[in-house]
Amino acid sequence: MKSYLAAAIQMTSVPNLEKNLAQAEELIDLAARRGAELVGLPENFSFLGEESDKIAQAETIAKASVAFLKTMAQRYQVTILGGGFPVPVNGKQVYNTALLVDASGTELARYHKVHLFDVNLPDGNTYEESSTVQAGTQLPPVYTSDTLGHLGLSVCYDVRFPELYRHLSLNGADLLFVPAAFTAYTGKDHWQVLLQARAIENTCYVLAPAQTGRHYGLRHSHGHAAIIDPWGTVLSDAGTKIGVAIAEINPQRLEQVRSQMPSLKHRVFA
Repeated sequence: MKSYLAAAIQMTSVPNLEKNLAQAEELIDLAARRGAELVGLPENFSFLGEESDKIAQAETIAKASVAFLKTMAQRYQVTILGGGFPVPVNGKQVYNTALLVDASGTELARYHKVHLFDVNLPDGNTYEESSTVQAGTQLPPVYTSDTLGHLGLSVCYDVRFPELYRHLSLNGADLLFVPAAFTAYTGKDHWQVLLQARAIENTCYVLAPAQTGRHYGLRHSHGHAAIIDPWGTVLSDAGTKIGVAIAEINPQRLEQVRSQMPSLKHRVFA
């Protein structure tokens, strides 16, 4: 593993596949021009709309998303995580899928989100992800890259379940992907502190692409795509506008923190 720049992209995706992919390409281009070698796109990067529309268009969205990720990775010579898009399971449900692709356009790792967001919030929004999404049944993978390190996958609501990230760290992860479409209501109180907790307790970098702003109807996202170091320091925060958070991933910093705070070696309970 070497030192390199990573980018967490922040989007305002809408119920329009073509517009979303055009926005994503502009931001990937920006990240690549600024020197990023690893780029993360947020959950729902290619489509964020009504659940019925997502199901009706799922096959088209899935094919376009995979083709887009492979094309962008090759065009800009970067490794890209597509942080979440629907992959049809049957006519009524999809997997919320994260896909990691390298600069040759080769699929490296795939993860179906296991924790589904079924909540009623005081702001009037009700979310029932399980109505259209089938939960994955496998723990997320850790992909090992000689140049980029050990990359652990997750998606959004997973961030509230620390046991998933302990699984990733115990399987060698030194960078945790947390692509999200975190709600505006919960994000203001929980987003940053959860990301910092996952970084600190696992002494890992966290790369957290995000959705921001209004998507449709009452659906608003918190923003603040971020990159956080293993000590919990926020290295870059995209704020609330469409854009990119960029920071260095430094193996020496990782080694320093793990040497100073070897908490993973002090575990008592597995």
